[in-house]
Amino acid sequence: MIYKILKAALLTVGSLLAFNVVAEITDTDIEYSFWPYKDGPPKVEGITVGMRIDASNAASLEHAFDPGTYEFIKNGDYSITVGRTMDFDMPDVFIELSKVNRNVGFDDKGLLTNYVNGRPFPHKPNANDPDAGTKLIWNFQYGRVWGDLGCMEPWYWDFKNMRTGKVERTIKYDRVCMKRSAYKSTDSPIPEDLPNPGQVYRKIYLKVAEPFDVKNTQVLIHKYKDDTKRLDGWLYLGFQRRVRRMATGQITDAFLGSDIMIEDFEGYEGRVSDYTWEYQGETTLLMPMWNHNETVKGYSDIQRSHKPADDEHYDYINFVGKGGCFPDAPWMLRKLYIVKGSPKDPYHPLSQRIIYIDAQTNEMPISLIYDRGGKYWKWWLIGWPHLDHHLAINKGKGAMIGDAVTMVDVQAQHCTTLSFYGKVDPSLADNSLFTVQQLRISGR
Repeated sequence: MIYKILKAALLTVGSLLAFNVVAEITDTDIEYSFWPYKDGPPKVEGITVGMRIDASNAASLEHAFDPGTYEFIKNGDYSITVGRTMDFDMPDVFIELSKVNRNVGFDDKGLLTNYVNGRPFPHKPNANDPDAGTKLIWNFQYGRVWGDLGCMEPWYWDFKNMRTGKVERTIKYDRVCMKRSAYKSTDSPIPEDLPNPGQVYRKIYLKVAEPFDVKNTQVLIHKYKDDTKRLDGWLYLGFQRRVRRMATGQITDAFLGSDIMIEDFEGYEGRVSDYTWEYQGETTLLMPMWNHNETVKGYSDIQRSHKPADDEHYDYINFVGKGGCFPDAPWMLRKLYIVKGSPKDPYHPLSQRIIYIDAQTNEMPISLIYDRGGKYWKWWLIGWPHLDHHLAINKGKGAMIGDAVTMVDVQAQHCTTLSFYGKVDPSLADNSLFTVQQLRISGR
C-alpha cells in the first residue's frame, strides 16, 4: 500500500515537473522562438539551394514536403525551385514586449491571462503540455500578419477550372484593410486604441470594385478581445443599397462563390475557442516563403489584367502548373510545428485542419483541410514574402503579408488564386473606415 502511494506521489511530481518545464520560459527559449536559425539554416537530406524538384525526382524527396504538396509535385501538377532560407525578423519592440510574457496562462473560459501584447507564448511547444497546440494558435492569432494596420489596394481573386486552366471569374477588391484595435505593438497608441467601448481586437474591411454584379459589395468584420464572443460581420450589397448583419454561419460559406470561406482568411480567421487544437510535433519541410524582388523578374502574364492602383512599379507573382493554380516562386526550408484543429461544432463543414505553423513567424504557409466526412478536401497555401525585399513602404516593418495565395479544391479540381498589392503602414486608413456608417457612405 505504501509503495502504491509513493508511486502515485512520484507520478504526480513528475507531471508537475513536466508542466513546469513548459511554464518556466527562459531567455534561451525566447531566443529560439524568434531566431531558430541562429546556429545555421535548417537542412534536409537531398535538398540543396537552387535545385529543381518535379515529378522526375519527387519520390526520393517526399520527406521534404507536406502530403498535399508532395502529391501535386509527384503527379506533375507543379514543380518548384529551392530557395535560400532567410530570417524573417520580428520588430525589436515586438520581441521586447514578448519577453514579459513568461506568466501568460488561461482562465476558466480558456482566455489568456496576464497578456498585453507581443507573442503570448515565446517558447518551443512541449509535447507533454496538453495546451501546446492551443498556445501555438494563440501565437498565430496575435502574430504580425499585416502588422497593426495593413491594406491591399487592389486585391485580385481568380476562380479557375483546374482541368482546363480557364479563368471563370475575376473579382477585384479596390480596398481591403486590416487593423488592430488592441494588443498592438508597433503603431501608437500602444497597446490599444482608446476609447474601445466594444472591446474589439481586430477589424477587417473590404470593398469589391468589379465585376458589375457584385460592385460595391462591402464586408466589415469585428473580432473581439473576448475570444468566446462571436465575431460580428456586416454586409453591404450594392444592388440592394443596404447594410445587413451577416449570419454566424456565413463565415463557413463559400465567400462570393470562391473556394474560400471567411474562416480561412489569413490561414484561420475563426475563434481559437471554436476548435480543439492538438500539437502533433516539429518538423523541417520546404514551404512557400521567398524574397519577392528576386522571385519576380520581368513582366509576368498576370500583369496584363492585374495592375496596382498607383504608379509604383510592382510585379505580381505569376501562377503556373496545372490550371494555373500554383505560385511561380521558390520554396525554402523552414522549421515548423504541426497542429491538428478539430471543430467543436458537429455541424461544421470541416472535420479537421492540419496546419503547418512556421516556427519563426508563427504564420501558416500550408494547411490541409478535410471535409465533414474526414476526406481530404482542400490545400490552402499562403506565400509569404520578406518585407525587406518588397515595396519600399514595407521595408523594416517586420510584418507578414500575403504575396501569392491559392486554395485548391482537390475534390472538385478547382482553385481560387489571390494576387496581392499589400502595404503595411499606420497612415493607410483611420478608424472611420471600420464602421457600419462607412459602409453606407462608401456604397452610395
